[in-house]
Amino acid sequence: MLEATVFSMVLATLAGVALGLLFFGGLWWTVRRAAGSPRPALWFGPSLLIRIAVAGAGFYLVNDGTWQRLAACLAGFVIARMTVLRFAPGSAHAS
Repeated sequence: MLEATVFSMVLATLAGVALGLLFFGGLWWTVRRAAGSPRPALWFGPSLLIRIAVAGAGFYLVNDGTWQRLAACLAGFVIARMTVLRFAPGSAHAS
């Protein structure tokens, strides 16, 4: 039983990392595209809605009614944010 719980937490964390990479990677991509666009709002508006919808749906599916899995997913999401900040070109945190 304990192994199944640990395994589900690891999967929830990995799902959070994937959601975070999609969300923050998509934000980075949007900023790069919008910077050269004459109408940046046409990039930011739909991108925001799509990223929020995907992340929200992912959190809902991973949650499965337990706050522990939601917390693990959120931890993975934050890990992905830190990773994208560190490795995104042009980021103040990039090394």
